Amino acid sequence: MSRRATTLLVVVVLAAALASVAGDGDLLNTGGVPALREFFAAALHPRVDRAFLQVVGDAALTTLAYAVLGTVLSIALGLVGGVLVSQTWWRASGALPRTWVSRWLATRALMAVPRGVHEVVWGLVLLSVLGLDPLVAVLAIGLPFGAVCSKVFSEILDETPRAPFEALRASGAGRLAALLYGLAPLALPDLLSYSAYRFECAIRSAAILGIVGAGGLGFQLALSFQSLRYDEIWTLLAALVVLCGATDGWSSAVRRRCTGSRARPERDRVLGWLIVAAVALVPVSVVLLRLDPTVLVQDRARDLTVTLAQQAWPPEADWGVLVSLSLDTLMMSVIAAALSFAGAVLLAVLAARPADDGRTVARRVLGWCTRQALLFFRAVPSPVWALLVLFVWFPGPLAGALALALYNVGILGRLMAEAVEDLDRRPQRALLAAGVSPARAFLYAGLPTVWHRFVAYGMYRWEVIVRETVVVGVVGAGGLGRLLAEQTASFHYAGASATLLALIALTFLVDLTSAAVRRSGSARLSSRAVRSRSERAPGYRRSPRTL
Repeated sequence: MSRRATTLLVVVVLAAALASVAGDGDLLNTGGVPALREFFAAALHPRVDRAFLQVVGDAALTTLAYAVLGTVLSIALGLVGGVLVSQTWWRASGALPRTWVSRWLATRALMAVPRGVHEVVWGLVLLSVLGLDPLVAVLAIGLPFGAVCSKVFSEILDETPRAPFEALRASGAGRLAALLYGLAPLALPDLLSYSAYRFECAIRSAAILGIVGAGGLGFQLALSFQSLRYDEIWTLLAALVVLCGATDGWSSAVRRRCTGSRARPERDRVLGWLIVAAVALVPVSVVLLRLDPTVLVQDRARDLTVTLAQQAWPPEADWGVLVSLSLDTLMMSVIAAALSFAGAVLLAVLAARPADDGRTVARRVLGWCTRQALLFFRAVPSPVWALLVLFVWFPGPLAGALALALYNVGILGRLMAEAVEDLDRRPQRALLAAGVSPARAFLYAGLPTVWHRFVAYGMYRWEVIVRETVVVGVVGAGGLGRLLAEQTASFHYAGASATLLALIALTFLVDLTSAAVRRSGSARLSSRAVRSRSERAPGYRRSPRTL
């Protein structure tokens, strides 16, 4: 009953979203088809002269440096915040249950605010305070990512077996010492694995921040789009795909080593060298960006912060317009989540690396091509997808939804493909031995066991899509993001603060809805049953939280 009610609710909401978008009038802009055709034709002759390739190389290094330092900052904040947000830390404080629960809830609420604001919004705010300084991109990535890491790290600590921690506490050790020696060693593989995934996300965020003026490959993409230099755009996109592909490969290697050597990961030499290679990039990035943290304590930054706060509070807004745009944003996120989920399910089955069960060479080639397509989808920033969609669609929620769907199908497709690769393939092999076709074997023996993870990934990604509506709104795709861009451009900070509060409230609403669906009783039972079977399977790799 719970699954049926949830499915019915999803269908009704999606139908309402499509109906609201379809009633806005003309959607297609046929006059932009020649320009779109010209854009794709330019892929056959990208600009590859030496001068421009040097510009591309410098921009790629800048993007990489932003991602490295932003990830380091987010991990540092996440480790501190993860401890303070975890139930384990407050439960061991010795306070009464009501007291430690109230403190735990207060810290979680505090961490939820920066997590609910997209890094582009952080970038726009920090640009108003610090100007065109490299710290803008680093802080814009590190602050929201740090809040996300705090939440995930706290869940990792809370789900780690607490027997060593409680034994140390019983012997008189302090909370911090018991956590460092009792919990941290057991949680280390998952902490490293998720940190590696955050580095992947930081590369994409650094490219998006470049489009709003922070520099790097995104900034060069924005300049080329403004001048309609399509040959330059394809060269920059190729560089971004290579950078994202290299980062994905490093991240996947780290996560495989973490999940494959959980007993003693500290003795894995390959894992150690992978981490050393990443750590070595930190001082190089600081030198490359000429980072100067002292600008944060200068009088100018402090005065501008105070002035910005005074202009932004109290919020001012036309609440009717704000409610209408909030509904547009919600509808945009629902359509984008549905389209990306459906596309990712189809592509993930093709992208998953097949086991050695007699698959043909053609199937392996098709899988490789699908994985490269997914890489391209997630490597191209969502504002670029929005600009391409706006060639043939009029600005509005549907254009933003299509852009977000194209971007997120690459992320969801990869996660779902990894879930398919983690399956226990013995039931499928039994059906294959009985003469069933590979497609039907997967449909009846593979898909049902992995479907709960697909749904969980889709619901998690919906939460992220709500925040990403700001990104496509900045380039004119509609919703609260477009209003926020107009308000910041006109220095109407009181209106921008009201819009931002509306976006945070909408994000929390979606978070609660997503969490309720994931925690439904039938989903929990299905998840436990599948996990129990999968963990008994040979070669099972425990998948970390990758969202």
